[in-house]
Amino acid sequence: MINLFSDEMRRNPFPLYQQFRETSPVLQIPPPIDMCMVFDYEGVKRALQDHQAFSSAVPAPKHWFIFMDPPRHSKMRALISRAFTPSVITRLEPRIRQLSRQLLDSALAKPEMDLAADYSIPLPMTVIAEMIGIPAKDWPRFRHWSDEMLKLSYTMRGMEQDPEAASALGAFRTVTAEMEAYLAEMIRERDENPRDDLVTRLVEAEVEGDRLSPPEILGFFQLLIVGGQETTTNLINNAILSLLENPDQLELLRAKPELLPGAIEEVLRYRSPIQWLMRAPRQDVEMNGTTIAAGKLVLAIIGSANRDPKQFTEPEKFDILRNPNPHIAFGHGIHACIGAALARMEARIALADLLSVAGTFQLAGDGGWEPRKALHLHGPQRLPLKWVR
Repeated sequence: MINLFSDEMRRNPFPLYQQFRETSPVLQIPPPIDMCMVFDYEGVKRALQDHQAFSSAVPAPKHWFIFMDPPRHSKMRALISRAFTPSVITRLEPRIRQLSRQLLDSALAKPEMDLAADYSIPLPMTVIAEMIGIPAKDWPRFRHWSDEMLKLSYTMRGMEQDPEAASALGAFRTVTAEMEAYLAEMIRERDENPRDDLVTRLVEAEVEGDRLSPPEILGFFQLLIVGGQETTTNLINNAILSLLENPDQLELLRAKPELLPGAIEEVLRYRSPIQWLMRAPRQDVEMNGTTIAAGKLVLAIIGSANRDPKQFTEPEKFDILRNPNPHIAFGHGIHACIGAALARMEARIALADLLSVAGTFQLAGDGGWEPRKALHLHGPQRLPLKWVR
């Protein structure tokens, strides 16, 4: 059987997606994996938005609000939204520009750079750490927590025998205990001396007399560390990969920088940073002539939906002029990504700087990049580039 989670498959899953969309848009995978994959646009969109038929309460960290159903999810999202407002995001722009230039100045001093390690990982990591209120001396610890939590995808139901699973679960318990103690001290400090940071806003957020409990704040803290960094990191890396593989589109973007917002949307569609999300039917669900049993783990394959020819003309073509572009890279419905605006802003600043400040660059390796250490993510762990002066 094809290993859907091998490095080779995760580098380029799109031919297989196309095959399954045509032959098995709803694919039942027998035990020991024992799950169902949905590949077509309409099916994936339904799984993400129809919360009457599909539950988000899958086996996952219980205080992560993306794995909650209404009404608890509605309460949590309302509270978190009070702390994660558009004005808070907008105020970050000058700092993001400053960080981007600092990272690029360091990278340009060398003949080559690893785009991931030198730029696209530290940029969003620093933004999120500062946004939360984590001091610079603790950033290595913050990075360690993020790296360990990324491995949680190996604990997915049906993958218990994977050698990564047991160590990933143990590591998650360890970092959760560390983060719980760390956050408790942060909350105590903010109670005494409120600051202009996300922890203070989360502690103070209130909707109809409800406030977030410490475990709920910890859950969002963990979710933000993973989701708030990885989407942007992979969006930047995938944009550079896509542009280098399509030099006509890179040339067009260089000639017309005003096309950048549309180019970012096309990267999100063409190489979605998050390839799939998990759901579980509340009852037996009929989809594309196949019955999905109640309670079965369902992977809604976003990366496949965004290349469905029933929705996108020439879906295998990377086209920065594509319009309309109704991709669902940030999810859909009540669970649509709360940090989408921040990811778009970071990518816009980063790519504008890379294309203008860095001049011309090309891949320094053989192109056989190693995927990020999480099964649901799409993007390189390392991306060596060399400057062509």
